[in-house]
Order: sequence, then C-alpha cells, then structure tokens
Amino acid sequence: MSEANEHADLIALFDNLNHHLRTFMKNVEEFIGNHPDLNKPNHSAVHSYKSRLKDREHLRAKISRKMAEGREINGDNLFREITDLTGVRILHLFQDDFQHIDAVIRSKVDEGDWVFAEPPKAYTWDPEAASYFRGFELSVSEKPTSYTSVHYLVRPRANSPLCCEIQVRTLFEEIWGEVDHQINYPTPTESVACREQIKVLSKIVGAGSRLLDSLRRVHHAGE
Repeated sequence: MSEANEHADLIALFDNLNHHLRTFMKNVEEFIGNHPDLNKPNHSAVHSYKSRLKDREHLRAKISRKMAEGREINGDNLFREITDLTGVRILHLFQDDFQHIDAVIRSKVDEGDWVFAEPPKAYTWDPEAASYFRGFELSVSEKPTSYTSVHYLVRPRANSPLCCEIQVRTLFEEIWGEVDHQINYPTPTESVACREQIKVLSKIVGAGSRLLDSLRRVHHAGE
C-alpha cells in the first residue's frame, strides 16, 4: 500500500467528521478567548489565542507511530485513541492569570456544557511550577523534557467523538514550545548542542515568567 493510501479508512472517518470537529473547536476557542471574566477593561487574563485542526498527513503519521508502538487503532476507537485532532492554545502573560483561565474552563464543565475526557494535567520540569499547579485540581507530571503547559481534553458530552485539547501556557513557555517543536519534535534532535541549548532556554523561560509576576506585584504595590 502506498503512503498516500495508508490508513485510508481511518482518514475517511476523520474527513467525514471534519466540519463538526472544526465547529466544536471554534466554540471552545471563542468561549475562552473572549470570555468577559478574562477580558476586563482594566485587566485581560488572556493575551492571545489560536486554534488548529490536525491535517490529514499528520494524522496519518500519528496513527502509524501509535501502531508501531503496539497500539491498535481502528474505526471503533480512532476518536478515543487520537484526542488531539483539534487544539486550542490559550496564552497568558502572567502566571497568576492562570487561575482565572482554569476557573472559566471548569465553569463550563460544571454547567454541563463540556465534560473532561480525562483529568486535566500540568506538565513541567520546574519544581516551583509543579508546586504552584498542585494548588489546583490538576494531575502534575514533572517531565525531564523542559516542557511546561497545562492540558485539558474536553468533549461536548461523554460519548461524543468530538474532542478538543486546550493548552494553557505563558508567552515565555510558548516561545520555548515553538523552538522545541521546530528542532526537536516529533523526532528528537541528535545534536547534543541543540539539546543542551533547549534546556538552557527552558531555564531562561522559567526565570522570565517569574520575573514578570514579580514586576506586576511591585507595580501594584506602588499604586
């Protein structure tokens, strides 16, 4: 079978659901990105946001990787096994603003409009950040990959094939993520120098996020 036709039946299922996936994704993006509690005249917790629908070739490659790892992917479980077909990324400037974004997401779940497909997770290499995230209802995973981000998987109802991955991170963390994604993902770089510099960048990012919060506290104290 040629690469172009590999997993054709699964790609067809994705194509058939494409419009519904995009519609749900845009609903999630709009709800969080323009929520009035996060966009007040004197304070905006959300700096910016964006969304993406996984393209067919990236999905084909991901199915192949999962199958190579021994996972069975078929028409019955495709939308349970692959949960990042749509994604919304919410960026905030100050770490302290995370609490407000988290509260808005959970309010939608509490009201019954969304359900969590799995417990929300915080990924970080930084013990200080891990301690901060443990103050919320988050499963915290301290990873050696220098990655820091909070992930939520939401569905409109428990049995829906529609799922949207919400990533929440600071602007500094977004810089690190964009660099790592271009150099080190999905295939890790073989360059030792690049790996070391990516680690150094993560330390700078962590320090920068803390410095911004400190600056805001000093500024508010002087008002």
